Amino acid sequence: MTFPAGTFRPDPHRASTRTMLRAQAIIEAKLFLRHGEQLLLSFIIPVCMLVAITLLPVIEQDDPMRVGFPIVLAVAAMSSGFTGEAISLAFDRRYGALKRTGASGVPVGIIIVGKILGLVAVAIIQIIVLTTIALLLGWSPTPEGILTGVLVFLTGITAFTSLGMLMGGTLSSELVLGFANLIWVLLAGGASYLLVNHDTFPPILTAVPSVALASGLLDSFDGIFPGMALISLAGWTIIGVTAATRWFKFAD
Repeated sequence: MTFPAGTFRPDPHRASTRTMLRAQAIIEAKLFLRHGEQLLLSFIIPVCMLVAITLLPVIEQDDPMRVGFPIVLAVAAMSSGFTGEAISLAFDRRYGALKRTGASGVPVGIIIVGKILGLVAVAIIQIIVLTTIALLLGWSPTPEGILTGVLVFLTGITAFTSLGMLMGGTLSSELVLGFANLIWVLLAGGASYLLVNHDTFPPILTAVPSVALASGLLDSFDGIFPGMALISLAGWTIIGVTAATRWFKFAD
């Protein structure tokens, strides 16, 4: 049997950008869902918060889920996108796992965007799980509000993931472990500010990403288009992606 000339000649070349992005996003989503701590931060704690808001006098309103559910979603986005991503990335760098990824020839920008897409895929699962539980607990939004809320949530988790990658990809693991948790507490406090001031808080506070996400979700579910919140979250996304691409390091 004969074969045409060149049949077995090696033809090495870089995969397309789309192929690399898809592969990076899939592996990031799988790694996330296999990590017990990430599941605790992103699913178990938010579910417990939903149950507590419904059964305990945490929010003194006739409909506590109206304000409570947007804040729970904001906390879930911060937990998975910012804190979880920053810490896991920092320790990947510390133990050399990320350095091996960089040695594969995948550009830094592809790694960053791929990680964001992986977290967005996880965020869609978060939305389905948390929304289903909220509906079972009595939450009753409009269909239009849900669609706008999904847009705000995905924009928010993209912003927090880019900021988490900026921190986890530039600072040492020891610093990230401390600062990521501290900043998470401060951001969660900003979002929780809406619990008691949701009708009177100053619009300038939407410059804080956690407040922008929580207030944007609250407005969405109330039938109000959250233009300022989306602009703020999009701005943080641009800052995070640009800075992470510029200063990202594969090793400590």
